[in-house]
Amino acid sequence: MENSNTVVLISGATGVIGNAIARELAQTPGYAIVIVARDEARAVKAVDGIRRESGNEAVSHVIADLSRRHSIQALAESWRGPLHVLVNDAGVAPRRREITPEGIELTFATNVLAYLWMAEAFAPHLQASAPARIVNVASYWAGELDVDDLEFERRPFDNHTAYRQSKQANRMLTAALADEMAARGISIHACHPGDPASTLSRSLGFSGSQSPQDAARTPVMLARGELGAGTSGRYFEHGRETKCRFCENKDEVERLYQACRAYAAG
Repeated sequence: MENSNTVVLISGATGVIGNAIARELAQTPGYAIVIVARDEARAVKAVDGIRRESGNEAVSHVIADLSRRHSIQALAESWRGPLHVLVNDAGVAPRRREITPEGIELTFATNVLAYLWMAEAFAPHLQASAPARIVNVASYWAGELDVDDLEFERRPFDNHTAYRQSKQANRMLTAALADEMAARGISIHACHPGDPASTLSRSLGFSGSQSPQDAARTPVMLARGELGAGTSGRYFEHGRETKCRFCENKDEVERLYQACRAYAAG
């Protein structure tokens, strides 16, 4: 990965929104894209498609299971060369409660903890390439977070509630990490992308109302530094900064952050 390009690592690029983000960034002159995926065949197919559509040969993939902290750590330890931008987009919305091999509820592990683990594991690489950026793809469709029952051990599992909780957590953890990352030359922002039809949206019962390209617009602008310059820990929708009501309670933000930090490595 030794090159003069702006190097972007993006999760979720085998899905609709993540793939559109990767494709748009690959079409940006001077950008090299690395997608991280769990499935080799899907990763190769995504890379081939992005290369073909963008004309950019500097697109590659790495393999990791982002629901498992040790897999993320191994990926970070194997990384060589610069890293300027990390885009966290991977997400799931299973209709039944599932758990990882480490016993963590899957939506929480993939949609929340993975964002935090990726940010922490790759912070040294981002810092070495600073100024650098982290983009957390969250959602306006957020809420119902229960810090005392993050894994639905007491509440009945509902994938709408689990997903909404995870997106609220994304936004709050972005705020929690803002000062720490800024001190290392890394900005971190969260955003609502858009609403295209996807496997995830269908799992939640939505048909989608936007094209993938339109849905990718705000995260792409953040990844390229066209939004959020000189700030950190902010939330964006529709190409502009928007106030995040979930981040106003600093005590609750810190409580969530400490609860997530408490999860031991798998």
